[in-house]
Amino acid sequence: MAETPFLLIDGISKQLNGQPALQPFSLSLVQHHRLAIVGSTGSGKSTLLRIVGGLLQTDSGRVFFENRRLLGPEEQLLPGNKGIAYLSQHFELRNNYRVEEILSFVNRLTTDATHHIFDICRINHLLKRKTDQLSGGEKQRIATAKLLLEHPSLLLLDEPFTNLDYAAKLLMKQVLDDIGQQLGITCVLVSHDPSDTLAWADSILVMQHGRMVQIGSPQQVYYQPADSYVAGLLGDFQMLTPLQQEALRIQQVPNQQPMVRSTYFQVAASGQSNGVPALVKATAFAGSHYEVMVQLADAPLRVRSVLPITTKQVWITLNEVPIQFW
Repeated sequence: MAETPFLLIDGISKQLNGQPALQPFSLSLVQHHRLAIVGSTGSGKSTLLRIVGGLLQTDSGRVFFENRRLLGPEEQLLPGNKGIAYLSQHFELRNNYRVEEILSFVNRLTTDATHHIFDICRINHLLKRKTDQLSGGEKQRIATAKLLLEHPSLLLLDEPFTNLDYAAKLLMKQVLDDIGQQLGITCVLVSHDPSDTLAWADSILVMQHGRMVQIGSPQQVYYQPADSYVAGLLGDFQMLTPLQQEALRIQQVPNQQPMVRSTYFQVAASGQSNGVPALVKATAFAGSHYEVMVQLADAPLRVRSVLPITTKQVWITLNEVPIQFW
């Protein structure tokens, strides 16, 4: 017997300023799933999230949550939906209040449950501070805790990593991991940078021009992108020439080229039994690795190396990854 969708989006569409922001769109989501929605600016990500959150009225279609139809803001007195929490990228905290006061206004949980949420959001040390004494990352974790105190079963996050430095972004990712694992809350996250979502999401939905372009596991979307738009969102990619395919022993597909990423290759300074010789053209330090541009067969190829490259000739080995042809 098929599992009833926790969230069901049935043929919704939306126009904004006379332009289609969301084409007829359908999607189902099971409980305890972590879905990341990615796409370029104007692809419809935030529009979709705001409709699910009850903050934007659809032009057509319906949304069902826990077997009940959700109402839009034009169908009820107050916008929003019970059991669904929405964290906007433009969230605000009231000024001239201590953090503990702001949280107490909405808290209906037991003391133990409250402290558990404070622990998850890493805000215990902030409770006595006033809101004007907080960093952007601290404010965001407090805004998240405020929503969790309302005991939602679905959490919608609109660009939660925007404007955060590396340390604050890493901490917010840990918070989101704990929300799903310890509280069992289903999460839907919108991001313009899919690299922030690959390690977190159970599945990734790619949008373009208000339409679904691809949906699948992070591995599927990364290794087998539907087209160059999807591939470019998730990192650099290159198309191999026929001579490069032959050198790397990739079986050719008529009238199609293989797509590869720099992470697909290993680089060695000495000869390898299964390696292909290549000439180093340039190297650049990128922190965790080196970006190496080599000449392979008749065209340049960008690869990555963990170790610095000091020789002019290297040997390139293609990892065992699924190769996508277009």
